Amino acid sequence: MIVDRLDGSRVSGLADRDFVPYRKGSPCLAPVDLADLERQLGAPWCVVDGHHLESEYRFENFRAALAFTNRVGELAETLDHHPDIELAWGRVKLKIFTHDAGGLTESDFVWAARVDALR
Repeated sequence: MIVDRLDGSRVSGLADRDFVPYRKGSPCLAPVDLADLERQLGAPWCVVDGHHLESEYRFENFRAALAFTNRVGELAETLDHHPDIELAWGRVKLKIFTHDAGGLTESDFVWAARVDALR
């Protein structure tokens, strides 16, 4: 299924998948799974070193970037899954992975797709 973003564009069906909290001892995703999920997620997200997802969003000013950061923060609190956030004038950079797993899980991709829906 495709989800509408706040700006009227569309986001992949990953956003509709269940967000499953990490269970201790579960493995990180294999490289082939990472590549498949990265394709499904699409830009602006990319897998970095097979370890985490990164994305950078551009905005017309600081206020818009801050508002987006606050929406991301609310999502993070709702799902209890928190990114590293870098906020600057007109720009927000996000980095996400499952710390307990030491890498990426499917839920990281679901989380990222839901962030895209906040844009």
